[in-house]
Amino acid sequence: MTVRIGIVAGELSGDQLGGTLIQALQEQTGGDLRVEGVAGPRMIQAGASPLADCRELAVMGLVEVIRHVPRLLRLRRELAEHFLRNRPDVFVGIDAPDFTLGLERRLRAAGIPTVHYVSPSVWAWRQGRVRGIRRSVDAMLTLLPFEADFYRRHGVPVRFVGHPLADVFPDPPDRAAARHRLALPETGPVVALLPGSRLGEVKLLADPFLGAARLIAARHPTTHFLLPLAHSGLRAPLEAALARQAPGITLRFLESGARDALEASDAALVASGTATLEAMLLGCPMVVAYRLAPLTHALARHLVRADHVALPNLLAGERLVPELLQEAATAEALADEMLALLADPARGAALRTRFAALRRGLRAGGAAAAADAVLRVARGVGPG
Repeated sequence: MTVRIGIVAGELSGDQLGGTLIQALQEQTGGDLRVEGVAGPRMIQAGASPLADCRELAVMGLVEVIRHVPRLLRLRRELAEHFLRNRPDVFVGIDAPDFTLGLERRLRAAGIPTVHYVSPSVWAWRQGRVRGIRRSVDAMLTLLPFEADFYRRHGVPVRFVGHPLADVFPDPPDRAAARHRLALPETGPVVALLPGSRLGEVKLLADPFLGAARLIAARHPTTHFLLPLAHSGLRAPLEAALARQAPGITLRFLESGARDALEASDAALVASGTATLEAMLLGCPMVVAYRLAPLTHALARHLVRADHVALPNLLAGERLVPELLQEAATAEALADEMLALLADPARGAALRTRFAALRRGLRAGGAAAAADAVLRVARGVGPG
C-alpha cells in the first residue's frame, strides 16, 4: 500500500536533508510512496510533488521576519487545510521550527502523526519551547547527539539519526582530487568564502568577507578564492560587493555548491550555520563569522545560553575554530584570523584530525535511520 507523506522543508539546507530522506524512503518502501509539500529542487528530484518552494520560508532574524508574517501565516493555513483534506500517513517538518512546529501541532491534534527532523536550537535558547514541541511531535529526529540527550530529559520521543552528510561526504577528504576537478593549481593557497545561503545573511557578511579577501590577497597575491553560490539569486549582490571591496583578487564563483570549494581549500571564511558542519566534514579549517541586524542581536543575546555558535565548537565542547560575531566580524579581524591559520600548517593538521573524530561521532545511520523512524511513526510505533 502506498505510503503518503506530507512534508515541509525550510530553505536550501532543509531541501538537502529532505532530498536524502525521500531517497531513503523510496528505498525502504520499494518506491510505493507519495510525498508532497513545501520542497526545493533536491526534494523534487527525489520525487516530491511541490505545493510551494522551500525558499519561501527562508527568512532570517527576529525583527526581519515581521514583514513576512502575514504571507507565512497564510501559507501555513493553506498547507494545514490541504493536509487535513488529503491526510498523509505521517507529516514531516524539516527545520524551520517557527513555521513547521505550529503546523505539526495542528495536524497532530487532528490525529495525523508528526515527525520533526532537525531540532531547533532549544537547548541553546528559549528552552521553554520544549513544552510546545512535546505537544507538536510524535518524534523528534536530531542530527547531533547532545540534542537527543536534551529531549530525553524533557520527555519528548526522540531518535538521534546522525547527520546524512557524515555518511555521504568523502572520507577521508581528497584535497588534490578536488583541486583537479576545479582546475586549480596543485600548490598555492586556496580559500573558500561562504557568506551564507540567505539574502539577508549575504547582505550583512559579503562586504567583510570580500574585504578580508582583499587583505589576504595583499599578503598572498597568488591566493585563489572560491565563492560557491547557494542559488543564482545571490550572484548580483555578491558581484556588487566584489566590485566594492576586492575588484583585483583572483576569485571564481561556483554554481555547483560548496562541497568542491571546501574540499579543495586550505581554509575557509564561513557564515555560522550548516556550512560550518560541511567544512568540518570536508576537513577544511575555518574562521566562522555571523552578523544579525542590531535590534535582532540585542534581543537574541539575552536569550542564548550556548557558549558557542559554530557547530564544530558545539560538538567539541570547546573553541576549536575562531568565532567573530556582530561588530567583531570586520574585514580586518577576519583577515587576521585567516592569515594566522594559513601561516600555521601544524594547526591546520591538528584541526583536520579533530574534525575526523567529530565526524565519526555524527554517524548513526543518517537518512536511512531518519526514513526508518518516519515509517515507524507512520505505523503508530515510536521512532526507535
